[in-house]
Amino acid sequence: MFQLVPDGCWYTNLRSALPRAVWDKLRRAAYARAGGRCSICGARGRLEAHEVWSYDDAAHIQKLEDVIAVCPACHAVIHIGRTQLKGDIRAAEEHFMKVNDCTYAEYRAALGEANAAHIRRNRVPEWGLDISKL
Repeated sequence: MFQLVPDGCWYTNLRSALPRAVWDKLRRAAYARAGGRCSICGARGRLEAHEVWSYDDAAHIQKLEDVIAVCPACHAVIHIGRTQLKGDIRAAEEHFMKVNDCTYAEYRAALGEANAAHIRRNRVPEWGLDISKL
């Protein structure tokens, strides 16, 4: 559930790259597909649009896979590094453990795997961008 974006890809997002009307159409479509529920935990309430990216580590391509609707709690977990910098880590840890029905040790192991991938991807000097999904 973590998405640790390589440092070189920070601020590469559809919301800032596309005209506002296009981004609004994409996020509203994600909200409609989700039927008013978080795509991860199923919670009802305010939703946020999240871009799902995959990384081709061999070709150094960051590829857009989807735009999904998530609740703020799941979004905080997805962007755990940002959440930690903001000082909101405890709530995100608890949400991850609840959604994944896991222990703190299992949470730390999953975060360790995500951090290892992040470190490996940060060795790539520049990532190409594939938004052909649009």
